[in-house]
Order: sequence, then structure tokens, then C-alpha cells
Amino acid sequence: MTTSGTTLFNLEFSEIAEEAFERAGREMRSGYDLRTARRSMNLMTIEWQNRGINMWTFNQGAITLTPGLNTYALPLDTIDLLEQVIRTGANSSSTQADLNITRISVSTYATIPNKLQQARPIQVWIQRLSGSVSPTGATLSGSINDSTTTITLSSTANLPYAGFIRIDNEDIAYGYLDGNTLGNVFRAQNGTTAASHTSGTAVYNPNLPAITVWPTPDNTQTYQFVYWYLRRVQDAGAGLQTADMNFRFLPCLVAGLAYHIAMKVPELMNRVPMLKEVYDEQFNIAAGEDREKAAVRFVPRQMFIGGASS
Repeated sequence: MTTSGTTLFNLEFSEIAEEAFERAGREMRSGYDLRTARRSMNLMTIEWQNRGINMWTFNQGAITLTPGLNTYALPLDTIDLLEQVIRTGANSSSTQADLNITRISVSTYATIPNKLQQARPIQVWIQRLSGSVSPTGATLSGSINDSTTTITLSSTANLPYAGFIRIDNEDIAYGYLDGNTLGNVFRAQNGTTAASHTSGTAVYNPNLPAITVWPTPDNTQTYQFVYWYLRRVQDAGAGLQTADMNFRFLPCLVAGLAYHIAMKVPELMNRVPMLKEVYDEQFNIAAGEDREKAAVRFVPRQMFIGGASS
């Protein structure tokens, strides 16, 4: 007999849910069963992301920095950045160079005296926001066209001192507040398009995940912020899609979903300890395999004040 010759085995969500229900000790019979399984799976994949890095959710991105602008939106599904560099000569194979940029905390960024100083960025503060859109209660005071860079609002009471606003479908970055006027304004951020907006239009705060670099980019050359980020696992979907999952995690996914389903059914409570044990075992196996296998070298950074090291 010959083998199948394929290695493409995968499961639609409905099959994952069916297998999980059978392991839990009952059949999946209704649309509600599928809906509750989908909800449990979405919560479980968020739990996985809180546990640590999932290798199959690595993505690379690049942002071309604008002179005078220090804050840039990240993709909405960003959990965290893993590595980042400043690239110069991005369009030239002979002069391209990736230069180190140090990640700093909000406390360190807050103590920088002149945040608008311009030069090549050497530090970055990463803002891990959710991307949820919240109303500010403010409206535009006067109409603006697609090139207006002085924007006055009815109020800035509910806005951060620097960040983003959303008007209609356009995201706009600003560097500071001057009364009810936004300062250091840059239009059409986060892949949106600059447009005209009428007076009285509501203003929203998009709470975008973002980076803030320091020093603020100058115009001596073109800089790119190149990064590798950890993204969210895609949602379970309506039941006909396959899971956004590396094949290594399929056994863990089914085992975990069976455990979460059993916790919600009173007559299955006696199976919960066994299902939890299987789930933990499968997760440890998958997480142990889903890891970087290159050699890692740690070099301590030592600083000495007032004399040489001993």
C-alpha cells in the first residue's frame, strides 16, 4: 500500500469543536453548542498569548519615519514587539544599514527633557494599547480640508497630551495640545486617507498601539523603523474556517477546548481534572517544540560611575 503523499492535515473549527465535545463526554448537537465552543476557543487562544510567545504569530513590519513626527501607529493586532532596528539606506543594497534602537519604559521616556529634539532615533517607547475606539465628547470647531494642519476642537479635556484622534475615517497624529488646538499635526496616519471634514463632526480617540521614538526623526536622511512583532491569534470564525494555528498546536487546541467545555457542563465535572491534566501535558509538549532553536548569547551591559571597573 502507498501513503497519501500529503502532509496538509488540518481541521475546520466545526471539526475541532466536535472532537472536543466527544473528548468531554458528550455529542455536539445544536447551534448553541458550536457557539459556546467558539467563545471558549477565542478565550483560550488569548490565554495562550498571555502565557508567552507563539512562533507562528511572528510578523515583520516597517514604518518609514517622517521628519518631525515621533509617534507612529502599529497594526491593530499587535501584542508586543520582539525586536526592532532603525534602517538607513533602505532602498540601496550597498548602503543599507540596520542600527540598534533601545527599548525604554514610559518612566524613562517621561524624564527626557526635550522630546521634540531631532536627530537619528536611538530609543523607542512601545505603547501596548488595545485599538479600542472611545468617544472624546469633542467636535471639530470649523471645517478642515485634506491639507489642514491646524485643528481646533470644541474641547480637549478627554484627550491625552499627545497621540491620535479619529475624525470620520481618518486617523490624525498630534504632538501636543495648545488650549483646544492640536499642535504638530500629521494627517492620514495608520494607512488612512486625508479628507475634508465639516464643523461639528465628532472626534474619537482610537487608542492605537504605537511606538514613540526619540530623538524625533530629522531630515538628514530617510529612516525606517523595522520591527518583528507578535500578533494576536485570529478569531475562531463562523465554523467553516480552519483555525489560525500551527499544526503542532492542534492536539493542544482540542484538549484545551474539551477541558473548557467540560467546565461549563455540570454533569461533566467529574471529567474536568483528567481533561485539565491532558490539556496541560499537550500544551507543554507543543510550547516546548514551538520555540527558537538558534544559539543565544547574553552579554551584560555594565556601567560604572566615578571610576574604572574593578
